Amino acid sequence: MSNNKVAIVTGGTRGIGLGIATELASKGFDLAINGRRPESDVAEVLAQLSAQGGQVIYLSGDLADGEFRKSLVEKVQAHFGRLDLLVNNAGIAPPVRADIIDANEDSYDLVMDVNLKAPYFLTQLVAHEFRKQFAADPNFRGCVINIGSISAEVASTNRGDYCLSRAATSMATKLWAVRLAEFNSTAYEVRPGIVATDMTAGVQDKYDAMIADGLLVEPRWGQPADIGRAVALLASGELSYAPGQVLTIDGGLTLRRL
Repeated sequence: MSNNKVAIVTGGTRGIGLGIATELASKGFDLAINGRRPESDVAEVLAQLSAQGGQVIYLSGDLADGEFRKSLVEKVQAHFGRLDLLVNNAGIAPPVRADIIDANEDSYDLVMDVNLKAPYFLTQLVAHEFRKQFAADPNFRGCVINIGSISAEVASTNRGDYCLSRAATSMATKLWAVRLAEFNSTAYEVRPGIVATDMTAGVQDKYDAMIADGLLVEPRWGQPADIGRAVALLASGELSYAPGQVLTIDGGLTLRRL
């Protein structure tokens, strides 16, 4: 069994997920990184994470596949002998940004499967592991952190399916925070704003102009490391008496101003 705390980070080889994995590695976590690319394509990233001292394993597969989700958790337990943290980071934008009047069901189903169904049922599997670990050790504390989006509250009519998936992520966080309390465990949501990743690269000019025009209180793009630090804070257990809470990392975009 690992002596370090163990975290699963989905979508952990690039963008926000890599920012999270990097920060957790720096805090002494062993990591199980999930992604869809072959391991040979992410070898350099895995080496960088391993260089921080902890164990790192890579589990490639599609989280929308229920059998893969089950095997992922089983392999983590077989390798490390424990699981302390699940970071549900993997998510997608709609394949095409379409006005909700014209959007199609295929896009809706895909976005909901990846952004909502997959993390919901992966959390269910992890909850069973938390229950077993708590039964063996009453001092055990598990944690689930869902990476959401300001799109849970900020309406974008050209990607309604994404907004709906992120609004539902917030309720899933609350539900799991209530249910996991029985096992001395909890759930949080980290809600990023405009973060420089592959997902936002195609709209860089749009957001550059909006930021220059005063969209944000802190006038800069968010970076994956900003989200990583927020996740590490919640994972540390230092934030007490706050189950199910949302930590919004958006440069002040959603602050109401006159």
